[in-house]
Amino acid sequence: MTTTEPVKTGPAPGAAAVPVKPRPALAARIAARAGGGAVRVVLLLVALFWLMPTVGLLLSSLRSADDIAATGWWKVLTAPSALTFDNYERLLSNSAITDSLVSTVLITVPATFLVVVLGSFAGYAFAWMEFPGRDWWFLVVVGLLVVPVQVALIPVSELFGAVGIFETTLGVILFHTAFGLPFAIFLLRNFFAEIPRELLEAARLDGAGEIRLFTRVVMPLGGPAIASLGIFQFLWVWNDMLVALIFADSGSPPITVALQQQVRQFGNNIDVLAPGAFVSMVIPLAVFFAFQRQFVSGVMAGAVK
Repeated sequence: MTTTEPVKTGPAPGAAAVPVKPRPALAARIAARAGGGAVRVVLLLVALFWLMPTVGLLLSSLRSADDIAATGWWKVLTAPSALTFDNYERLLSNSAITDSLVSTVLITVPATFLVVVLGSFAGYAFAWMEFPGRDWWFLVVVGLLVVPVQVALIPVSELFGAVGIFETTLGVILFHTAFGLPFAIFLLRNFFAEIPRELLEAARLDGAGEIRLFTRVVMPLGGPAIASLGIFQFLWVWNDMLVALIFADSGSPPITVALQQQVRQFGNNIDVLAPGAFVSMVIPLAVFFAFQRQFVSGVMAGAVK
């Protein structure tokens, strides 16, 4: 009587074992399925809901004062012929609003330029120059990031009053520059420190000094970070009202203060308030979209190597 041995179904000798792919976890499967069209539709609805106040402000700025007081802005969807540009004509003829726009530009542009230039020089110095107490001074700069603006309002007001620049455009510019520099130095120093040392050493071997090295090598490479800093600073200064309300000239305040003053007479100038608010919002948005590509590059800089 003979017996048959069971046939072995395992891998042949010397054959590589086929790895068994583990089954994804439940959370991973849900996340994979959530990346489909349903989520995109939800995100689109959220984006439309987020933009609704902006659309409402735009449509309100194109309606007459009587229509704004009588019905909501969504009523214009059934009667688009009621839209008019008369409000913007009144806005341009309102000296209080136009002067405030000019004052805002005169404050925002110098404050942004000074922060970008001084922050670039200081960021390069902290990243690549050796001087006594460099690391300690940088820790001081980092510590200044957590100092709130409200803490400095009273002492800076007394200082500006003693110097004679209180309620002047120069005082507002200096205040914004002083409080914008810590973040500028911190951001640009970390970005400049990622530049390969070999590149700087090669430029020094070619006879480049510190100024030439900074302008010809560091600045072109740091363009994305500098653009990001410029956008942040421009938006912060343009939309600021607290500093402008305290330090700006009451005779020619920035647009945020001028609109706040117009709100007090909301029933009499609603046809000017709506287009003024929309123009105040559109200008920084235009600046952002103009430098959007550099801004994204600057934000993503250092994320991957």
